[in-house]
Amino acid sequence: MPLVSTVIPAFNASRYIERTLRSAGRQTYRNLEIVVVNDGSTDDTARMVEQVALQDSRIRLLSTPNRGVAAARNSGIREAAGRFVAFLDANDLWHHTKIEKQVNALNRLSPQWAAVYALHYIINSEDEILHSCRPEVASGYFFARHLTFKYVGNGSALLVRRDAALKIGGFDSSYAAAGIGGCEDLDFELRLAARYLIEVIPERLVGYRQYPGNMSSNHLQMGRGALEVIRRSLAANPQLHQHATRSAIHATHKYAFWEFRQARNTYLSLVTIWSILKSEPFFVVRLALEKCLRLRQHWHRLVTTTATGRDPQRLDRSKFDQETVPSSVERPDETTPSRRQLLQLTEVDAELSSALEPVADPARQGG
Repeated sequence: MPLVSTVIPAFNASRYIERTLRSAGRQTYRNLEIVVVNDGSTDDTARMVEQVALQDSRIRLLSTPNRGVAAARNSGIREAAGRFVAFLDANDLWHHTKIEKQVNALNRLSPQWAAVYALHYIINSEDEILHSCRPEVASGYFFARHLTFKYVGNGSALLVRRDAALKIGGFDSSYAAAGIGGCEDLDFELRLAARYLIEVIPERLVGYRQYPGNMSSNHLQMGRGALEVIRRSLAANPQLHQHATRSAIHATHKYAFWEFRQARNTYLSLVTIWSILKSEPFFVVRLALEKCLRLRQHWHRLVTTTATGRDPQRLDRSKFDQETVPSSVERPDETTPSRRQLLQLTEVDAELSSALEPVADPARQGG
């Protein structure tokens, strides 16, 4: 049972940090250390971590000046004693079987497989499940596909070999320095996927929390950050097929457009939608139809709530906790264009993977 180091970056996380630590501590995989990197918090984060650590000796606190989530994760990686490192944001939750399933999957694979990710539910501030993530999954070498489909989805889903994380340079803290932090996990995943194979546990084992005030709610920053991540990744991989490059740019522009719309930034919304229109003119038509559908659903919800006094969306919400049964993903509803696009990107990945250098197994060296 190799040691797994859980790295939790925490900045003013007192509202959720106790729940997050309990979630990590209740893992069925017991050979854990839990490294909390207190990233210059000005609230009670450090005190609360110390209180929980009195009941769980595996927890240790590392305090640093405030430098952002990427630098905090890097500090945790350097301090980690485990062969594997699992990242957990200070407001997210894990299903109690997550680490056990990931270690079992990665332990049986060669060092060329650097990481394994799990899927997630979106949860609110009360740990209630709002909805599930997209069902698309991929494993093996999927760099070109990940540029477009961004399979991993959040920073709490990944377990990685520590030596691989160090070889790619850890997380890039320059995004936070430029004021566009928030997508550092995507940048890390893409640099990892460009050099290694990645496995998946196709079960929803992460509760990814969304609430006003967290990093992902800064839509302007998230949109700009995603565009910059893809720009840098494409610049670092000039050998990428032109089709994969176009696909990544178009997909990221769509993501950024929605983020800029939610940020109510008219200028950037228009700039991105103009770029989308040049390659996909029917996007605006679908946009209008989806807007009409959302308005209709909103109107129906208001009418139902007014008539009954109860919000129909809240009636059957369950909580993400130890008793949650991790559901496997459904097969995606693939349209002909998306299936064709997926096949083309899979071919690109097959070509790129043939050029990968083999990774030596440290367990077989030196004897």
